[in-house]
Amino acid sequence: MTSTIVDIHTHVYTPLFMKILRSRDAVPYVRSFSPDTVDRLIILPGEDSPDTPATSRGRPIGPDYYDISKKIEFMDTHDIDISVISLANPWLDFLPSDYALEMTQKVNDELNDLCARYPGRLYAFGALPLSGSVEEVVQEIKRLAELRYIRGVIMGTSGLGDGLDDPRLDSVWEALQGTGQTIFLHPHYGLPKEVYGSRQDNYGHVLALAMGFPMETTIAVARMILSGVWDRWTKLSVLLAHSGGTLPFLAGRLESCILHDGHMMKKDGDKNRRTVWDILQNNILLDAVVYARVGLKAATEVAGNDRILFGTDHPFFPPLANEEGEKEKEWASVTMNYRAVKETLAPEGVDRVLGGNAIRLLRLK
Repeated sequence: MTSTIVDIHTHVYTPLFMKILRSRDAVPYVRSFSPDTVDRLIILPGEDSPDTPATSRGRPIGPDYYDISKKIEFMDTHDIDISVISLANPWLDFLPSDYALEMTQKVNDELNDLCARYPGRLYAFGALPLSGSVEEVVQEIKRLAELRYIRGVIMGTSGLGDGLDDPRLDSVWEALQGTGQTIFLHPHYGLPKEVYGSRQDNYGHVLALAMGFPMETTIAVARMILSGVWDRWTKLSVLLAHSGGTLPFLAGRLESCILHDGHMMKKDGDKNRRTVWDILQNNILLDAVVYARVGLKAATEVAGNDRILFGTDHPFFPPLANEEGEKEKEWASVTMNYRAVKETLAPEGVDRVLGGNAIRLLRLK
């Protein structure tokens, strides 16, 4: 096993974040539903339908989500040396605009302070006040660059509310490129529920998580490419969750469709258009949260093993209890990712993906 293992896809709900969620009665929020006494996390529209049994609404939430000592315990169990923690979706996108900046700064300070409690073991991606003004977002990006343990930002696909091809984000991209901070791009909103059909409730969260999240990421990045984000901000670094969704598999199709589209090829400035392959190999990083050799092989062929970073998606996908109520100590979701890395790559590549790439690209040591 590699000398240093780094988990770059691992979430936490800070104390203030939990306080905000517990104070709300609209999605997202945390509370229990009678007769159940277990707190449940409701983060997606429709998860709190009165027609849904109390034990099926959202997901149960316990100390693994908000107790940082549980994060360290999880790391020790799975031989993880360093974690780059981040808020989980929906981050702070829902905050009222009039105090989005103030609350985001407090949460980011909490993240930095949590890392300071475990120096050398924890770093973080900060959150952004995306419901505030563009000027406030840029202000917080510049402030985050000065915090000791922050190594970038986590962002959803909605941006300021109109997607990542929104021209209003240009000053945000400029600030992130200028401060050298990586964007960890993570899905949340998925696909319209209609695509899952009338029997979607029979399938738990499987369709939304296994299909909706990856397609959401793929479409969001395609919109960035098509709108020329990386043509203008050539050094902008973006880390894609879940190995980029379906982007590694569909990159060739996306490039071909661009080349054969008369409207796209007639746009001003197309002579300077960067190809999908150029962007994938120079601006995009992929996490290794893909669970199987075939997916990781596609990711490495597109990005190279020097641009793929190990992750676990903790605290999501925990072991399920057996009939006796017992749970495995090791998480299958983690061991599946370990196995995929080791089965796909040569020893040198394993070392890079499990830790070396993150240390180099995110300046962790």
